[in-house]
Formats: sequence, C-alpha cells, structure tokens
Amino acid sequence: MNLNRLAYFAAVVDAGSFTRAAERLGITKAVVSQQVARLERDVGTTLLIRTTRRVHPTEAGRTFHARCLSVLQQAEDAFDELAQAAAEPTGTLRIAAPNDYGTSAVVPVVAAFSTRYAACRVELTLGDDTIDLASGGMDVAIRVGWLADSSLQARRIGTFRQFMVCGAGFAGRFQAGDPQDLAGLPFVANMALREPLLWQFSRGDDEQTVRMRATIAIDATPAVLAAVRAGAGLSVLPDFLVRDELATGRLVQVLPEWRLPSGGIYTVYPAARFRPPKVTRFVEMLIAAEQKVESGGQGRR
Repeated sequence: MNLNRLAYFAAVVDAGSFTRAAERLGITKAVVSQQVARLERDVGTTLLIRTTRRVHPTEAGRTFHARCLSVLQQAEDAFDELAQAAAEPTGTLRIAAPNDYGTSAVVPVVAAFSTRYAACRVELTLGDDTIDLASGGMDVAIRVGWLADSSLQARRIGTFRQFMVCGAGFAGRFQAGDPQDLAGLPFVANMALREPLLWQFSRGDDEQTVRMRATIAIDATPAVLAAVRAGAGLSVLPDFLVRDELATGRLVQVLPEWRLPSGGIYTVYPAARFRPPKVTRFVEMLIAAEQKVESGGQGRR
C-alpha cells in the first residue's frame, strides 16, 4: 500500500480537481494524475469521474475516500507518537495525588524523575478532594480506590490491599477470632472514604459484613494512621501506608486470615489525542515503581 497515492487521491476528492489538489500538495498536476491512475489500477476499480470542469468520486470512490482519511490519520498519529516518544521532557509537569499514596509512593518517583529530567519542573498537589484536571491545569492525576465513571482517560497501573490494623500496645487489650468480634471495639473512622464504617471480610467462601463503631472520626488518612499508631483503636488502612509499620511491629494486622476488598491505583488524564513526553516518562517511572513493589511481595498481591 502506497500512502502517498492515498494522500493524493484524498486531496483530489477534497479539492474537487487535480489542479487544485496539486497546488495544495505543492507538486505538479501530472504527478497527481499519474499516481491516482496507478491507485485505480491497484484497487481494480474506477474511483473518480473526470469531467472538463470537475472531478467527482464514484460510489466506490466515496467509500474508499473515507477509509483513506482514516488510514492517513492513523499514520499521522503513529508518526506523532514516535516523535513525542523520542523527545525529552521539558516544561512543567503538574500532578495531583491523594495525600497518603502521594506521600508514600508518588514523592519518591517525583524525586527520581526530577533527577533524571532536570529540564522539567514538577508541581505536585496533594489532597483527598478530587481535582478537576482541566480547570486545575493538571497533566495527570493519581486516583486510588474504586474509580467512578468518568469522561477522563484512565489507566490502571497497580492494586493495593487493605488491612484492619491497630497499634502494638492496643493489640493486647482484646481478643478476636471472628470479624463480628470487632464491631464493639474502638475504631478510628477514615471520613475520606465513601463508606468508612461498613467493611466486608472474606475467607474462602465465607463472607461477613461488619459495621464498626466510630470512636474517632478523621478526614485525612495520614492522621488516621497517626491515631492508630498512638493506640486510639482499630482502623482499615491501605498496604502502601502501613507496610513499613507492620514490618517493624509498630502496627499489628488484625485477623490476617480474613481479607478486605482490594482496590486499584490509576493514572487519570484530561481528554487529549497525545500526551507530552513529560507525562509519559513520569507514568512509565511510576508504573515501574509499582511493579517493583508488587513483584517484591510487599503486601499488594
């Protein structure tokens, strides 16, 4: 398939004549006419009806013209993507991420990105409110949890687990052999979640739903962690926030044989045909960091 011939044919249909098509393309009329004639021989049918005043596509020509435009657009897109992939990140990269995941996972990647691409400045906005990417001027946002339906473009880059945890000192104050035993215990509710008190536990085919009793309610996940660490009670926290705390023994996982629902980690973008190199490079580094965590058996399987 000769893309030039497709482009010449499409130009003739759009311009309505060989002369005007040649002028737009910056080549001679003879070259355009010759290449279109060869295209008709290639496809084995007449694509254009030629008159002294104007050129009209046949029925087959109209169908073929629509296909040509699609093929040419795809070729242009592929070229642009390759050109962008070869470019170095520049300008300012604006990222939005939730406080907890942003602090524990995104900040280290931002630091590595800034070291590798010194010509690119990074602005990282941390917060648990969902930011409108377009009005906020964001290039990419990180969303953690269960993604709502959206017109934005999203890509799942990882998963996380949730653990019911408590401080090491608090663990000695109760005994629990079953999720229902937890319902009456002090609980630090994370009000940043859509449903902070109702939790579904599963173990094999057994599933139990428990409604916890909030003795403390906090609207920021890092502060929930601080309260649990201080011995305020139980809470459910994501693995990326408590992994080190569990490893050192500062926190204890409650009923580890029971699982809580896992969630997704997503990169979300404003609607656009192409993403600049600064975005693609950063996302590549974030995905690599996520894959390293998951393959390292650090609690997100």
